[in-house]
Amino acid sequence: MASSCLQICALLLALAGFTTSLVTTMSSSWKVLDSTTELVTADWVSEGLWMDCAATAVGSVQCKKFLYMLSSDPHIQACRALMITSILLGFLAAVLTLLGMKCTNIGLSDEDGKMKFTVTGGFLFILGGLCSMVAISWYAAMVTAQFFDQLYAGTKYELGEGLYLGWTGSILYILGGILLTCSCRGKEKQNYSPKKYAYSAAQAPSQPHMYPRNSETVISNKEYV
Repeated sequence: MASSCLQICALLLALAGFTTSLVTTMSSSWKVLDSTTELVTADWVSEGLWMDCAATAVGSVQCKKFLYMLSSDPHIQACRALMITSILLGFLAAVLTLLGMKCTNIGLSDEDGKMKFTVTGGFLFILGGLCSMVAISWYAAMVTAQFFDQLYAGTKYELGEGLYLGWTGSILYILGGILLTCSCRGKEKQNYSPKKYAYSAAQAPSQPHMYPRNSETVISNKEYV
């Protein structure tokens, strides 16, 4: 019962991380324009992996998708690939975990097979969280390096809300995967505990029949004439 509750909590955490990473991927606030150092007509300008947005004082927000995806910087293209990989891994991990949980009767009925599915799902959740963590940290490092670079002639941005949301999702991803794996390790130890075998005592080889000394036959000496 405790193992089933732990698996349910772990799956909920991982699904929360999956949803957060999906929202982060589609977010347009990975970096925001530093209005104190840049002269812009809009109140704020933000940019994500797929589009940039600008808002005016009137309250209107205009977003524009990038026309040429392949013309973006290499680190942005790499972050896109990592975030998409994270989402795909999370979807596959969720399916495998649902098939392998103890409280579900979908697909397999063998406990060992369900345990393998759950462990695989946990590892995929961890891998998906690492992919999103690398993508967001790499993007943040590039934004920070450009902001503090005195020789950088382009527009300087600051870290946006989408990055903090992505870090939160990555942590939930990894935490859910670790809990799923730990819930199955306890079951594995129970299944593979050392078994006790009863050994029968070896029987001593039968000894040849020995006549007792008191039953020895006394051969009488016959006198011959």
